[in-house]
Amino acid sequence: MTRRLFCIAHRGGPGPENSLEAINASLALGVDAIEIDLWYAGGELLVTHDRRLGRQISGQGTLLDLPRDHLRALRLKNGEAIPTLEDVLRTVGERVLLNIEIKGPDCAAPLTEALLAHCHDNGGRLEQYLVSSFDHQQLHGMMQRLPQLKRGVLVAGIPLDYAACCEALNAYAFNCSIDFLSPALVADTHRRGLKSWVYTANHPDEWRQLCALGVDGVFTDCPKQLLEFNANSDKSASTLV
Repeated sequence: MTRRLFCIAHRGGPGPENSLEAINASLALGVDAIEIDLWYAGGELLVTHDRRLGRQISGQGTLLDLPRDHLRALRLKNGEAIPTLEDVLRTVGERVLLNIEIKGPDCAAPLTEALLAHCHDNGGRLEQYLVSSFDHQQLHGMMQRLPQLKRGVLVAGIPLDYAACCEALNAYAFNCSIDFLSPALVADTHRRGLKSWVYTANHPDEWRQLCALGVDGVFTDCPKQLLEFNANSDKSASTLV
């Protein structure tokens, strides 16, 4: 086994999920990419996973029902405010690929404006970003607004026509669940010229299986261990040369 898996830090990486602390930890590790979750709530693009408060952020109710002042006052478990997308864009810069997963409704238009404004103001490049979602309608909207932006098509199972849905979205990656994966699905993904990325894989036995299937990259909660796994694989490959 000599395949190296593209290491994507899931929900920001180690630390409170979707926090600037987690993102900075992932950057320090040297990951290949960072994945974050995005909602448009209170007139802002907020980086958090859950629609409802109570698991990662104390409180009650849902993001979409709360006013901006209330949302700004909320704190993560480490004391941080909920990061805005702009907070994350400034933190990551151009050091790694940033995978922005659209979680909630009505994100496409404000996300487009935010990325264009950030690139204009900071000399950034849209090539540094990838937008993904289970909401293929919003991905289509992003394609129409920013065709040069990479797109990742998220699915939870194995579609009847495998990765065919990626064609209408001119996708870059097909992002599948580790719970539903098959050699035929990975092969079809590659036949269409797409990256095969899998979520969420946290154990060496899973990484070995994904390597054997030909998967290109994984979303993981354990980026340090995956990077070590890759390094050991590289060493093993070098001894065979």
